Amino acid sequence: MDGPATGAPAVNGATLGLPPTQTAASEMPPTQTAASGVSPTQAAASGMPPTHGLAGLLLLADSRLPAGGHAHSGGAEEACRTGAISGPGDLARFLRGRLATAGRVAAALAWSACAAAQAFGRPDKEFQEPGTGGQAREAETAWRLLDAEADARIASPAQRLAGRTQGRLLIRTARRIWPSPALETLARAVPDGAHHPIALGVAAQAAGCTPDQAAMAAAYTSVTGAATAAVRLLGLDPVTVHRLLAELPYDSVIAEQHDWSALPAHAAPALDLLAEQHLRTEVRLFVS
Repeated sequence: MDGPATGAPAVNGATLGLPPTQTAASEMPPTQTAASGVSPTQAAASGMPPTHGLAGLLLLADSRLPAGGHAHSGGAEEACRTGAISGPGDLARFLRGRLATAGRVAAALAWSACAAAQAFGRPDKEFQEPGTGGQAREAETAWRLLDAEADARIASPAQRLAGRTQGRLLIRTARRIWPSPALETLARAVPDGAHHPIALGVAAQAAGCTPDQAAMAAAYTSVTGAATAAVRLLGLDPVTVHRLLAELPYDSVIAEQHDWSALPAHAAPALDLLAEQHLRTEVRLFVS
């Protein structure tokens, strides 16, 4: 089922108050959409962060980013414990299913958050001052709406808790690496921690990424935690597991992130059940 959550306002350009010319990455100034070919001097002159494009994408997708992602298995630990994952074949099916559901939703939310941050992230004085200015209030309202859309798409309380924990840690880290007005307003709007895809999309904009790159980072990180966990838990060959990651259809997941009025809502009941069971397991290696 696609579309905005029942009872929640639609998250689209009009609802978020985005200027029509800034609702798509392709309509941003060329200096903000190029993945490469922009020197640090040009970036500084245009207001872009020092890292941009592919460099920002690589940093955000790196498991060594100190944002706590390594502590979460994405349901893989419980799946290994119950025998649902016992080898490379099981893991391949698990990763494909996770990418097609949770990964697809995460990619769409990250794309939307990055696009909103591009529109609201202009470094003017009114926007940066906490709690003042119409633009700051408008941005905070947008973040709450988009975060509510994310919340409505996660049935499991355990998964909601894990998503907010990861989002809070990522925002804290990104504010130190890529200070930006958008990250500041997101932190104020959702003080308990925005869901991870929202935080990732805004951090991606702060790092100079386009919405498409933010979506790719979200899709990729939605499966890497589970893959790494399986290696640690089952002693699988890391090369074999990385081949599984390389064969996943990421492009099919991020190809449709351009309609803000129709955010996907692909459900994965098995992942919800695994998350709830994992929370009640006494001996755990991973937080989730």
